[in-house]
Amino acid sequence: MNTIALDKEYIANTYARFNLEFVSGKGAIIKCTNGKEYIDMGTGIGVNIFGFCDQEWTNAVTKQLGEFQHCSNLYYSAPCANLAKMLCDATGLKKVFFANSGAEANECAIKVARQYSKEKYGDNRFKILTLKNSFHGRTITTLSATGQEVFHQKFLPLTEGFVYAEANNFESVEKATEKGDICAIMMEAVQGEGGVIPLEKEFVKKVSELANKKDILIIFDEVQTGNGRTGELYGYMNFNAKPDIITTAKGLGGGLPIGACIMGEKVSDVLGAGDHGSTFGGNPVASAGAISILSRLTPEFLSEVKEKSKLIFSTLSGAQGIKSVTGLGLMIGIETEKPASEVISACIDMGVIPLKAKNKVRLLPPLNIDNETLLKALDIIKKAVK
Repeated sequence: MNTIALDKEYIANTYARFNLEFVSGKGAIIKCTNGKEYIDMGTGIGVNIFGFCDQEWTNAVTKQLGEFQHCSNLYYSAPCANLAKMLCDATGLKKVFFANSGAEANECAIKVARQYSKEKYGDNRFKILTLKNSFHGRTITTLSATGQEVFHQKFLPLTEGFVYAEANNFESVEKATEKGDICAIMMEAVQGEGGVIPLEKEFVKKVSELANKKDILIIFDEVQTGNGRTGELYGYMNFNAKPDIITTAKGLGGGLPIGACIMGEKVSDVLGAGDHGSTFGGNPVASAGAISILSRLTPEFLSEVKEKSKLIFSTLSGAQGIKSVTGLGLMIGIETEKPASEVISACIDMGVIPLKAKNKVRLLPPLNIDNETLLKALDIIKKAVK
């Protein structure tokens, strides 16, 4: 049996896969079993932020594999500790809990927020406010946090304790906090799965002020927006916000599973021994790769990300067949006159692999994609939307 036949026979039917089997890649280019090469504008949904087989990342991972690949969290390991310091230094927050995914990082943030509020205010202040159109994960609890009913229907009853407000509508958020039972507000700087829609600066400012006034924790879900994707190290930095908790994953690992819940002063010591855990969290190999990734996300490099973003916006905005272009940095949503699925199929036929977010074509290219390759991909996209 070939790979596709094996997949259909033995893997759960949870993905609507395209008829492509990848075999090798380098940088922004991926090769398939059909012998064709494609420009990857999706990076494994924002994971391979330095593209395929990045040499520095590969060296860091391989070196650690030659030393030891895993130890339990009953012991200390340098990659885990060093990565935690880097994250705290970069954000100004205080402590990190490592997991394996964005959903797990968000689970930790929810537990931390509820524990903080319980210790300070008692049992009746446990609700988390999230935004409609948000996406926070696929566990039962992070599905509950996700502000899209389409993800809820098959899995009721969900975890209780979540309420939803309109994104970019401060009055909606303010009203939801009136009962005094909200312990935290969780939001994404850009609603990725919700259609690549950035939050508005004034909205974030007012929500932050309200939260500070009522001692409501601010959680920024940086699973997709983090690690340079928006042109800042973390998406909240576009808004001059000061979160109490940051969650991140995807691009942090560069291709290996890792998640991080980064906790600020208020909540840094909420969790004690035995309150939470993860067998693979802070794995030395994944951490070594993440150190390589994070060390290269310098202000100079992020400036280049912003320039590439400008290039995409200027090239696609107003082009025939394109209604609008939204996003921040290299997290782009394209609303097209044709159905997005048709555009994506046409792009793949012509050698470009984009993603979809609701009714939009979504682009998450490698942050270090060269301009020549980027322009070639954009030219193909412009042909596909006509």
